[in-house]
Amino acid sequence: MEMETEKDRDQILEYYNSGKEIDRLLRGIGVIEWERSREIISRYLSEEKMVIYDIGGGTGVYSRWLAELDHEVHMFELSPSNVQYARELQASGQISPIHRIEIADARSIARVDDSADLILLMGPLYHLPEKDERIAVLQEALRVLKPGGTVIIAAISRFSSTLWGLSVFGQQNNLIDDHVFMEMLEGELNEGQHIRPDKFPNFISRAFFHLPAELKSEIVAAGLTHIQTVAVEGPVWIVPAFAEKWEDTKSRETLLKISSLVENQESLLGMSPHMLAIATKNTNT
Repeated sequence: MEMETEKDRDQILEYYNSGKEIDRLLRGIGVIEWERSREIISRYLSEEKMVIYDIGGGTGVYSRWLAELDHEVHMFELSPSNVQYARELQASGQISPIHRIEIADARSIARVDDSADLILLMGPLYHLPEKDERIAVLQEALRVLKPGGTVIIAAISRFSSTLWGLSVFGQQNNLIDDHVFMEMLEGELNEGQHIRPDKFPNFISRAFFHLPAELKSEIVAAGLTHIQTVAVEGPVWIVPAFAEKWEDTKSRETLLKISSLVENQESLLGMSPHMLAIATKNTNT
């Protein structure tokens, strides 16, 4: 496995500091990721106020949503630009306040042991090519999670770029006929290592794409108890004319229902661009 290099870190920060995450969940297939992720996370929220750590919180979309539900949310994010954006939006007074917004590496969270009821890791595992570093993130989450608490862990599917290139989203670019794109896919499919070619600067920066079984094994290796892994978008994102169907209320409800119905089908997990794994901290830990 390849170590995270200074070049990788610079590319990752450049990608997120450029503001690409600000509206990502409001356009394209990001809209179904947003709807489904909130639906899944909501299953683990209580009516009482929870202490929630949103680690790798991006621009704060999940933190703001959870703060609106009156939870005590602590947002941790590596990108200074994302943190600044979240702070400026909060300073405008137009949203419910996030309790704390801090710059932090997911491998080192400045909180005491056993202090969070719920932890979101909605991105940190994407950008660590080395397995030991991903496990370190999970172990840090284990440390600050209360016994019996829940951690929700996002991962990108090993097959996400491949399916995107084969779908209608890659149609105008003829990506599968591009040798540079195919070389990128080979690295992803063979080893899970996504290395963004210079030719495609808008693609996600240096990343690791998981197989479902790999994600589970890393969670267990970190000392967490794996409960389940579910598909976020499922296979429905690949439907022709996705944008038009999403704008139609009835079609949108159908797409979301299908995603929900097949979310636990192991044979379809890899077709979903994103997966969410649910894990807990043993009360004897």
